[in-house]
Amino acid sequence: MLRPARKSRHLRNSTALAAVALGAALALTSTTAQAATPAPKHYVALGDSYAAGAGVPGQSAGLCLRSDRNYGHLVAGALKAGTYTDVTCSAAKIKAMTQPQYDAFIRVNDPQFDALTADTDLVTLGIGGNDLAASDLGLGELVATCIAGAVVNPLGTPCKDVYHHGYWDWSTWSWRYGNDDLAERIGSTITPQIATTLRQIHAKAPNAKVLLVGYPSVLPADGSTCVLRQPVTPGDVEYMYGVLTKLNAALRSTAAANGATYVDTATPTVGHDVCSDDRWIEGALPGSPAVPFHPNATGEKAMADAVLAALR
Repeated sequence: MLRPARKSRHLRNSTALAAVALGAALALTSTTAQAATPAPKHYVALGDSYAAGAGVPGQSAGLCLRSDRNYGHLVAGALKAGTYTDVTCSAAKIKAMTQPQYDAFIRVNDPQFDALTADTDLVTLGIGGNDLAASDLGLGELVATCIAGAVVNPLGTPCKDVYHHGYWDWSTWSWRYGNDDLAERIGSTITPQIATTLRQIHAKAPNAKVLLVGYPSVLPADGSTCVLRQPVTPGDVEYMYGVLTKLNAALRSTAAANGATYVDTATPTVGHDVCSDDRWIEGALPGSPAVPFHPNATGEKAMADAVLAALR
């Protein structure tokens, strides 16, 4: 039986050994985590206004509305990237990857692919939303159509009626729909163009890990939560929610088929849409700095966290 003094020394020694063992385990865990996500030598961020952090201070790059708090900057800082090149630009469509971007005949950005080099080892790409629209306004066209329609038809689905070709069928005395332009663009235009874009990235940066970043939960699934909160009818909220869900699904499958990692930003932002009490995506009248219907600083942080999680 141990005497009190010897027992005390024995406990101290045991505690010290346990602390050393715990410290070694934590060091090993930390080293393993760091090894799983090494600091990229050259990280390039490509994409549109959601990737640019449009409206979030501080802004740069003129009409590109590029924020120093967008998810690319946050990811680069967290990973301690050797070189970070941000060429994201508001209103960018998929063609902006290989062509200069113009706004009212003013050249606002060079082809984003110009930033890619043979030593690029990390690429994030957030693109496709603006290609839902036929005009150069991109997502802005959809927002304007939905808001304008709500003024004249506040109880209906004016936006859905435009893009889904709603009409009154006298033969059946019922409201019917034709082809859905937005769904067709996702399938026939956006998906194949994103696939081509991913293959081109692999060709220009063969050693790069490529992440295709999806869109956050801009709208809720239940349109009734937007009543008196946003100038869009509940039916159109649910219609556009479905469109963005289809777009994200297409991005996910296209990434998987073309050697890229899809980053789900919709799930971690659920409940923080434009109609919520805790908005990470701002609505028609932003409560914190951001372009309407775009992520604020908290939303960009949530998207950065999703990118970092995908890299682990």
